[in-house]
Amino acid sequence: MNTLRIDVTFDFICPWCLIGKRNLDKAIHALKIALPQIAVDVRWHGVQLLPFLPEDGVPFADFYRQRLGSDEAVRRRQSEVMAAATHAGVNIDLTKIPRMPNTKNAHRLFVCAQQVASSQAQIELLLERMFAAYFVTGEDLGDCATLLAIASSCGFPIESLEAGLHDTGVFRSVASVNGVPHFSINQSLQLAGAQPPETIYAVLLEFLEESPA
Repeated sequence: MNTLRIDVTFDFICPWCLIGKRNLDKAIHALKIALPQIAVDVRWHGVQLLPFLPEDGVPFADFYRQRLGSDEAVRRRQSEVMAAATHAGVNIDLTKIPRMPNTKNAHRLFVCAQQVASSQAQIELLLERMFAAYFVTGEDLGDCATLLAIASSCGFPIESLEAGLHDTGVFRSVASVNGVPHFSINQSLQLAGAQPPETIYAVLLEFLEESPA
């Protein structure tokens, strides 16, 4: 086996997806050091966790208060997220997020971008910039102008993405997983959740050792 394919299912508004991505990056880096002959092909698949949200989203604080039941429950949940993010070396600031967006347009843009990207590195850059726009600077990922500005900053030609934001056939939300992040290794071994990099690395290594050469 010369190439290891990893399919990742995610949503932009899920902090565990960003944490899981960072942990996956670390695991892949360790794998490349241990087994440099193995190429790793990571493919990203979007899913909407909250497809029922209105087009312009809802207030972030109100959403979580209603979802979790109280301000104290929200503080506990956000404290858990921040602790995990800090441990993973992920920079997020939940206090800067004004709205919980509908991510349909974000996923449409990302699908179109993957089709015209010049390299995997450019796709990874866009993914990182979109996560940062939401979790660091509190930008609205439901706003088309915001999305196009982010893509432009990553070197994507706007004219090749703009039409996709209004094409209902561009994005089909993945329904085959129960939660995100979700990792599929060579379309056979499944790994759920924002696992630590050591766990992901061990799983990848074991999979390679047990797979035919």
